[in-house]
Amino acid sequence: MIDLTHPFDSETIYWPTAKGFELREIFAGVTEGGYFYSGNTFCAPEHGGTHLDAPIHFARGKWTVDQIPVDHLSGEAALIDLRQKVGDEADYLISRKDIESWEEENKPLSGNHIVLFLTGWGRFWPDKKKYLGSDVFGDVTHLHFPGISEQAARYLASKKIKGVGLDTPSLDYGPSRDFPAHRILLGKNIYGLENVAYLDTLPPTGVVLYVAPMKIEGGTGAPVRIFAVR
Repeated sequence: MIDLTHPFDSETIYWPTAKGFELREIFAGVTEGGYFYSGNTFCAPEHGGTHLDAPIHFARGKWTVDQIPVDHLSGEAALIDLRQKVGDEADYLISRKDIESWEEENKPLSGNHIVLFLTGWGRFWPDKKKYLGSDVFGDVTHLHFPGISEQAARYLASKKIKGVGLDTPSLDYGPSRDFPAHRILLGKNIYGLENVAYLDTLPPTGVVLYVAPMKIEGGTGAPVRIFAVR
């Protein structure tokens, strides 16, 4: 079993307009009864760290987190390794050709797949400046990281896959202002997985992926634990 999740802590990266993860201790120690007890509270936005984008996030009337069918939360992982193509190109747009090349070497994508893109950008986690392009709170005009092109998003949607994820902060690349990948994919009830960790530990095929988001009623997104079984 392979964990593909970044821990939630003070270094967890969130969108520049969102406050980060907070963990507050309620109590930790020996009680009056003589036994040890500890408990905390936490506060976090829906979207940050390794998390799921529910279709409702960019598509009116589509699934919220709690409405995603359980059978959509597991599937065959298709790992598309683009590290050599992306390199240090922060504004790399994943193309339809990138996907078709993987299919030619492996097999056609289908409705049982969850597609994962390994861009190599996860190597910068948790350095906000390198990972996002800016470490200034509220700055969304200087973001630079790879993402899925509109053409590639339409191709993925045509395959009716269950979900799509990558090792970057967003399905769309950093400079995007109209978020076509989000609108196209989520509009087809295909959920997104962002800030996925350790994708370099997966083979291209032969892995079953499990996606376990916090079941937030009405949620547009949620922290998620993602793991793979080889």
